[in-house]
Formats: sequence, structure tokens, C-alpha cells
Amino acid sequence: MESFAGNIFAFVLFVSPIPTFRRIIRNQSTEQFSGLPYMYALLNCLISLWYGMPFVSPGIILVATVNSIGAIFQFVYITIFIIYADKAKKLKMSGMLISVFAIFVLVVLMSLEFLDPHERQMVVGYLSVASLISMFASPLLVINLVIKTKSVEYMPFYLSFATFLMSLSFFVYGILKSDLFIYIPNGIGTILGIVQLILYYYYSSKVSEDLKDPLVDQYV
Repeated sequence: MESFAGNIFAFVLFVSPIPTFRRIIRNQSTEQFSGLPYMYALLNCLISLWYGMPFVSPGIILVATVNSIGAIFQFVYITIFIIYADKAKKLKMSGMLISVFAIFVLVVLMSLEFLDPHERQMVVGYLSVASLISMFASPLLVINLVIKTKSVEYMPFYLSFATFLMSLSFFVYGILKSDLFIYIPNGIGTILGIVQLILYYYYSSKVSEDLKDPLVDQYV
């Protein structure tokens, strides 16, 4: 049940950047948006997809399912970003995209060729933890920006809430499965989600008290 809920919340998280990319397409420019969070997310989805496969980690196929969907979403977002980015960003993002797929292929080949089943699960598990923590760490840039500007403009509520719910669901699922490679990074994600929600509540209330104009939510 927890894994099913996590898949639902993960899907909400995957579709949450759609308004940003509708804006990019409409304006035919990436403006000041960053493509790095989507690159981190793609790498995490690919590594976690591999970790959830039966011949790596039996019994957690739903982890592979949700991350396969996530990888498709992130690839589409990155492709749109590259199309509408300026030349410098286009080259940088294209190079990073190639690197992400190269890393993924290398992980797959090395784990199949040189590791036995137990070693494969352990090594890929540690890599999935590292990639998931890096994905969860990307909002730290946004948290820093919120504190600096005292504005929640770049941290929309629905994105923070979906991150919290997804992390919490997979944290519980990981505990029930006794899988530290699932519950440790998602425990960190849950904490970061709570921090984002607290900041959102604090600064959105502060804006209301100061009678400021409402800001447009963006995801960078």
C-alpha cells in the first residue's frame, strides 16, 4: 500500500514541472531556469530503475516501475530545455545528458559483468542512495534562494508537498521491506520536504502580512 501511494505521489512530482515547460515553450526561451534538477532526477531515475529490477533486487518491482516513468518525464523535460536554451546552455546540457546515459550504461555493464547477485544489489544500492540524495539536495539551492529573497516565488507549494508525500511513502515502504537503500535517502527527502513546507508557510504568511502582490510559482 505504501509503495502504491509512493508511486502516485511520485507521478504527481514528475508532472509538477509541466507549468514551467509550458512557459518555456510559450516564450521560446529557458530564461533563468536551471536544467540541473532535471538532470539529477534523470540520473536518479535510471539508477533506481536498475536497482528495482528483479535480477538486482527481487521483490521491489514497483520501484523499477515508477522510476521508468520518471526517467521518461525527465528525458522529455531535458529535451525541451535543450531545444529552447541558448547556445551555451544547449551545449552544456547536451554534454551532461550524454554523460548521464554513459554513466548508466557503465553501471549496468559493470554490475552484470563483474559482480555476483549480492554484490550487485549492494553496489547498485549504494549508487541509488547517492543519486537519490543528490536529487533531493537540488532543492537546497531553492531553499537558500527563498531565505535570501524572503520569497516563495521559486518554491511552489504543490512541488514541495508532493516531494514530502513521495519521500514519506517510500521511507515507510523501505522500513517495511528492511531495505536501507530505500528508507535512508527517502528519510532525508522527508526531512527536506518538511523544511520546504515550513519555509513556504513562513514566507507566504509573511508576504500576506506585508500585503505584497502574489508571486507566480516557478520551478527551477
